[in-house]
Amino acid sequence: MSYPVEILTLFPGMVSGYLGASILGKAQEKGLLSVTISDVREHAVGKHHVTDDSPYGGGAGMVMKPEPLVAAIEAARARLPGAKALLMSPRGPVFNQATARELVRHEAGLILVCGRYEGVDERVMPFLDGEVSLGDFVLTGGEVAAMAVVDAVARLVPGVLGNEASSVAESFEEGLLEYPHYTRPPVFRGVEVPAVLQSGDHARIARWRRWKAIKLTQERRPDLYSRLEFGKADQKLLARGEEEL
Repeated sequence: MSYPVEILTLFPGMVSGYLGASILGKAQEKGLLSVTISDVREHAVGKHHVTDDSPYGGGAGMVMKPEPLVAAIEAARARLPGAKALLMSPRGPVFNQATARELVRHEAGLILVCGRYEGVDERVMPFLDGEVSLGDFVLTGGEVAAMAVVDAVARLVPGVLGNEASSVAESFEEGLLEYPHYTRPPVFRGVEVPAVLQSGDHARIARWRRWKAIKLTQERRPDLYSRLEFGKADQKLLARGEEEL
């Protein structure tokens, strides 16, 4: 079954290249993911297909007009009945791995609306199911956020990664950062791959990776670490030093 996504944007070229490459491109070729990129401008009336206008009450910048955007959303809903329509917006809750898991369970798919300029006319909001933010920073438009959402959600679609264990072991899946990775050569510029990873002892390697993931989270994301609850096995593991693993 293909997971359907439609992206509504004023700049289709910004997202088509990224979404057609690498894992996302292969997922579409396999029929596991279906991505449609729709130009909001096609729903604007008049010779110049204007999609923005100056804000009521004054102020800098322009605002996306409601008529073409709502028309684009309604057309997308007709193509994807039951899909969840989300505006990429700094006002929304911050997108994270838990959100990605929630969205992939919504099998009817996603309609992702990319805002531009100073924002979107507030009268568009009743036609949406919510808003999503990438974080506390400003982007030129919603396209980067939409690509991030598609990428994160698509990786959770069964079959997309090939090895289903890959998504389980990644950062944030258990509230932890991911453990360090190494590949050949065994020594690079004087730095050697940790001996435990070359030992062939899979139980020891698993302990080392778990210990490293916990320690990295503690050092680099204390906000995540403070929310973790460790069982007896992890508590016992944390009582050891790296050389004791």
